[in-house]
Amino acid sequence: MLLVISAAPIVSGESTYVLDWFTIDGGGGQSSGGQFVLTGTIGQPDAGYLGGDNYELLGGFWVGGPLCIVDFEHFARFAIYWMQSGSDLPADLYEDSFVDYDDLLEFANVWLCICPYEWPLK
Repeated sequence: MLLVISAAPIVSGESTYVLDWFTIDGGGGQSSGGQFVLTGTIGQPDAGYLGGDNYELLGGFWVGGPLCIVDFEHFARFAIYWMQSGSDLPADLYEDSFVDYDDLLEFANVWLCICPYEWPLK
């Protein structure tokens, strides 16, 4: 069985849009905004973010509610807790009661991706 993701503008124009990177996954359903429609199949285990110029594409499971992408604003919140220790620190992503390089590595792993479930740095 072959699953295909396709994207096509609703309105024809002078510009050519190219999706030059893709995977064979899934996602199910149709999403639209402005003059564009994106249709996917089911599954999408490879959540990821692509962006350039004025366009963004987020792969993986579609989220309900406002979209949260881990970005510089979250990094600024993370930096406030750098090298602190204690319990219930939002930046203690490694969960060892100390905000250090282990937490920075966890942060870097989700950089520019959808915020993990119950992301503490919102």
